[in-house]
Amino acid sequence: MIKNDEQLVREFVGGNEDALEELVAKYLKPIYNFVYQLTRDTGVSEDITQDVFVRMWRSINSFDENKKFSTWIFAIAKNASLDWLKKKKAIPFAFFERLDGSNMLEYVEDESVVDADEILMLIDARKDIQELLALLPLGVQTILLLHHTQGFSLIEIAQIMGQSTNTTKSQYRRAILQLREKVVGENKDTAIVAPKNA
Repeated sequence: MIKNDEQLVREFVGGNEDALEELVAKYLKPIYNFVYQLTRDTGVSEDITQDVFVRMWRSINSFDENKKFSTWIFAIAKNASLDWLKKKKAIPFAFFERLDGSNMLEYVEDESVVDADEILMLIDARKDIQELLALLPLGVQTILLLHHTQGFSLIEIAQIMGQSTNTTKSQYRRAILQLREKVVGENKDTAIVAPKNA
């Protein structure tokens, strides 16, 4: 019988070391990939990933069983990555400041202009996706990476980021709009039409 994360956590807290090994085996690669996409440094990503599991081990008793383990451990990974980036002064502007200086927390009124799937398909076809993402504020990069590479819902990402779901949705829409401006600006012959039920 395959055990879910929460069962493994309960067993680990109860003293079963094998349960910890199962959790590490399951999350080692996804956590490393997520951290690497933020730091873009192999050695640093390995160190941070190790730190994530040390932090998990130390604070496992504080895990709320009513929440998903995956969102909890990715929140640890997000915090550990941001700690490193702040120490290295790798965050050159306010966490949620847009490139034009306006606040990322503004709400996007017209959702119909955003067709995330088509925009992300265009971006996926590009070789410089990391360069494109690097143009966005780090907090927004984090949301896009969690959603499109790790498969978290925006509700789960809000828990990881420690903010409201509405804020997360707004930031996600803003990020897609910014990427759309960049991609469409360079591919003027490419028409992007949003579905009417967006």
